[in-house]
Amino acid sequence: MKAFAMDRYGGPDVLSLRDMPEPQPLAGDLLVDMRAASINPVDFKIREGGVKVLVKDRFPLVLGGDMSGVVTKVGAGVTEFAVGDEVFARLRKDRIGTFAERALVDASVAVKKPAALTFAEAASIPLVGLTSFQALVELGHLTRGQRVLIHAGSGGVGTFAIQLARHLGAIVATTASAKNHDLVKKLGATEVIDYKTQRFDDVLEPFDVIFDTQGGDTLERSFKVIKRGGTIVTVGGKPDAKFAKAWGLNPFITFALGIMTRKVTRLAREHEARFEYLFMRPDGKQLAEIAALLESREIIPVVDRTLPFAETKEALAYVESGRAVGKVVVVREG
Repeated sequence: MKAFAMDRYGGPDVLSLRDMPEPQPLAGDLLVDMRAASINPVDFKIREGGVKVLVKDRFPLVLGGDMSGVVTKVGAGVTEFAVGDEVFARLRKDRIGTFAERALVDASVAVKKPAALTFAEAASIPLVGLTSFQALVELGHLTRGQRVLIHAGSGGVGTFAIQLARHLGAIVATTASAKNHDLVKKLGATEVIDYKTQRFDDVLEPFDVIFDTQGGDTLERSFKVIKRGGTIVTVGGKPDAKFAKAWGLNPFITFALGIMTRKVTRLAREHEARFEYLFMRPDGKQLAEIAALLESREIIPVVDRTLPFAETKEALAYVESGRAVGKVVVVREG
């Protein structure tokens, strides 16, 4: 089969379209004929080796973790899916490989594709949907009437998180450039800050939950607008020592991460806030809840553009440029 793979970490040129062995499903697996795969910033972070502490890669490595497609084979013990089922999923971190004509998917993380969605729309959802769900529901415990700030509201995660927060009954604020204000308001944000002309921490009232996708200065300034006892969840900053211990990282790495995140740890203590670093995990049950919201159109996918499978490297470059509004998806004919 054809797949975009790499033999070492590096820039865009390490990825090439090549012939790869046909995958064979083991017990609990689905073999899926790929119809669409979406691009996420973590894809080029993996390509560059930026998350190898958390994701143990193997070479040659096929990139891509979000997918939708049609089941062509089922492994032993799989009873909830059959050949011909249309599915979507986020692959486990040690089994990525959706930038390919076919992929193996653990049945436990797959969900039947909502009939209301195209393959491209379905493929745009898994990472952003699960990230938002785990940040706002699982870690943030966001409830009706609470105030939430979602940074970078026009991005892939932001466009989903705003809609999920609105569905939960929260009052939503977000940051976005002026040209995207109408979009984020339509999705459910009631307070919108143009990050190019305003500092959110100068104009916004405190929040119960803040969802940060940027890290750095944005994360640090977020502590100025968190309520006492509130929660800040980041996917953009660095893992802290608490996260490292929970993941079982070695003591040296845990210590080093503790040193690198000591300012954030201090800010959380000073503001009596709970700080959580999130590295999204695939979860079939959570994705099924998300699928129900998509089926009812309570949440709609926001897709910036679709490109043919052969232009996967161009799709990665476009997302890496930071210009995408919502998600970018590569598609192939069945």
